[in-house]
Amino acid sequence: MALPFARSLCVCRWGAKRLGVAAAEARRGISFKLEEKTAHSSLVLFRGDTGVKYGMVGLEPTKLALNVERFREWAVVLADTAVTSGRHYWEVTVKRSQQFRIGVADVDMSRDSCIGVDDRSWVFTYAQRKWHTMFAKEKAPIEGIGQPEKVGLLLEYEAQKLSLVDVSRVAVVHTLQTDFRGPVVPAFALWDGELLTHSGLEVPEGL
Repeated sequence: MALPFARSLCVCRWGAKRLGVAAAEARRGISFKLEEKTAHSSLVLFRGDTGVKYGMVGLEPTKLALNVERFREWAVVLADTAVTSGRHYWEVTVKRSQQFRIGVADVDMSRDSCIGVDDRSWVFTYAQRKWHTMFAKEKAPIEGIGQPEKVGLLLEYEAQKLSLVDVSRVAVVHTLQTDFRGPVVPAFALWDGELLTHSGLEVPEGL
C-alpha cells in the first residue's frame, strides 16, 4: 500500500510544481529585442539588440537598408514584440543619458513623428534633470523620482494604463491613462548616452 501512496504524493508534488511554473509564466511579461529596421540612423543597437546608444553622427543613411519602418526624423527605435492583452513589466538601465523617452507606441505610428509628440504614443521623458509624462506634445511634471540608474515600466493593456516604476522601492511613481486601440510596442528615444532593456520579467509583487 505504501507504493501507491508514494506515487500519489509524487504526482501531487509534480502537479503543484507545474502549477507554480504556470503561475510564474502568467506573471512574466513580454520578452523583446529592439527592432533594428525601425531604428533611426543616429542609433546603434548592441548587446544582442537589447541596448541602444546614440551617436552624434550615427550611421550613414545610404548604408542602411531602405524600408518604410525606419524612423526618418527622430532618434526613435521600437521593440520587436507587440502587446494586445495582459500585464507586462520591463526595466531600462540608463547609462550616461541626460535626455531620453521611454514608453509604448502603436506599431504603425508615423515614422516621421517622435514618441510623445503624436497621439499614438505614451511616454515618460527625462530631460534637464526632470521627469515628465508626454502625450500629443502635452507634458506634465512627475515628482518623487530623480535620475536612477534603472527604472521599470508596467503596462496594463485592458486597464489602459502605463506606469513608471521606481525599482529601488518597487513602487509606482506615476501612471498614464492611455487609449490603446490596437497592438502597442515598447518604444524608446534618446539624444545621448545609452539605454539597456531588460524584458521577460515577472510583474513584481505589490504592483
